[in-house]
Amino acid sequence: MKHLIDKANTLMEALPYIRRFSGKTFVIKYGGHAMADDKLKESFALDVVLLKSLGINTVIVHGGGPQINDTLKRYGIVSEFVRGMRVTDTETMQVVEMVLAGQVNKEVVGYLNQHGGRAVGLSGRDGTLLLAKKLLQEIKGDDGTAELLDIGFVGDVVKVNTDLINTLEQGKYIPVIAPIGVGLEGESYNINADLVAGRVAAALNAEKLILLTDINGVKDSSGTLLESISVADLHRLIEEEAITGGMIPKVVCCADALKDGVKKAHIIDGRMEHAVLLEIFTDVGIGTEITK
Repeated sequence: MKHLIDKANTLMEALPYIRRFSGKTFVIKYGGHAMADDKLKESFALDVVLLKSLGINTVIVHGGGPQINDTLKRYGIVSEFVRGMRVTDTETMQVVEMVLAGQVNKEVVGYLNQHGGRAVGLSGRDGTLLLAKKLLQEIKGDDGTAELLDIGFVGDVVKVNTDLINTLEQGKYIPVIAPIGVGLEGESYNINADLVAGRVAAALNAEKLILLTDINGVKDSSGTLLESISVADLHRLIEEEAITGGMIPKVVCCADALKDGVKKAHIIDGRMEHAVLLEIFTDVGIGTEITK
């Protein structure tokens, strides 16, 4: 009988959050190990479908770096990276778009629909969802001078067409967005999925931006997981080099989204089953909540 009472208590703990977030919008960046493990794929799909059934508008932005790497390798195309950004020539861009907008997007949509959702796959080209421009990478020389480097069809988001997303949400659909942007001349751009998620969240004035990662969350200089942190403290930890490497663009993305109107951001461990539900509907959470 105790395990049944525990289940009831869990539901009661979640009730205030369900009431608070019904009718709000969550933008979730889906990536990392959560996209590679079948059990975690199912867990993520169930989490999203449950959120939608509770009246929470959920928008998914997915990555796909490992899948791109595998496909490029099969085609014999060698990738170069500049400060973590893939140099994307015309041939590479064709593969990136094929993998993200085709293979990966349709797989995510399939999992959601298989588990009771009504998901619709999109790329930034659809309805000019993500208007983009070329992103030049800043490189500092040995003498300290900065140079802007053109690394091909790597883009930044200029504008998000929220009308398309809002129309889908009104029809009770779950938008699933591949991070491909379109330029003024109709050219495609490869855009960092964290960046896209942040810009989409800001454009929708989302209640939450949630990034699924392959680490527990943001840690301080002693390696202790921080359950909650402000944007000011994030910048301090970057200066102290407690936050380094690939975590820097993630926290910067969250900080920018908060500055542009998103209420809260979360960085959580996507390797844990039902990570989204545990972060949102429990008092303690499992990752790091970032506030203004």
